[in-house]
Amino acid sequence: MKKTLLILPLIVLTMALSSCSITLPVNATSNQVGTKVGTSKAKTWFGTFHFKQDASIKTAAKNGGITKIATVDLKTQIFPFGILIKHSCIVTGD
Repeated sequence: MKKTLLILPLIVLTMALSSCSITLPVNATSNQVGTKVGTSKAKTWFGTFHFKQDASIKTAAKNGGITKIATVDLKTQIFPFGILIKHSCIVTGD
């Protein structure tokens, strides 16, 4: 019983300090994938505050010098307790 009571806080602490990350494909076109990759990023604090950031497809393509988009992926990272959420848009093409 005492051993369980000692391990339980460690398990809870590990879960609280870990983060979750997921990358999802959003769109694909008939254009070739190409060698260029562009990204755009934004952060959300406490699930509400954004502070003039742009994680759009247009910005990602512009940052990568891409005129013909082939694929679009969205990546979301959620940090402990949702204090910080990072959004990334990843575009490939030529």
